[in-house]
Amino acid sequence: MTIESFEIISVPVSNQEGAKNFYRDVLGFELLRDEPMGPESRWIQLAPPGCATTIALVTWFEAMPPGALQGVMLNVTDIEAEHARLSALGVPMSPIGAEPWGRYAMFNDPDGNGWILREPPPAGAAHLPSL
Repeated sequence: MTIESFEIISVPVSNQEGAKNFYRDVLGFELLRDEPMGPESRWIQLAPPGCATTIALVTWFEAMPPGALQGVMLNVTDIEAEHARLSALGVPMSPIGAEPWGRYAMFNDPDGNGWILREPPPAGAAHLPSL
């Protein structure tokens, strides 16, 4: 048996409703599930449209305080357009940078979880470094 894929990434947040609004209304993720989970929590699962990997907005992992997630990459097809769109919506964005693995910009969600927008290099160009 081998590992086949990532399915759900836990994103630690302080306020599930506020985080859901950010990921859905600002980033444009689709809301897949929003259901009660115990007396004080909800299972909130979202994903970029058409993406198999999803996120779950979690509040229950003591070792994952809000803002602990860093460096997850989100691919985009037009870094300038997405940078401008998110900036216009009030998301503080880093300047666009370039590396052999693509052009990128960084931002944080309202809890401080750090994300990287990445426009992959053209086909045939350098890709993410191999280990």
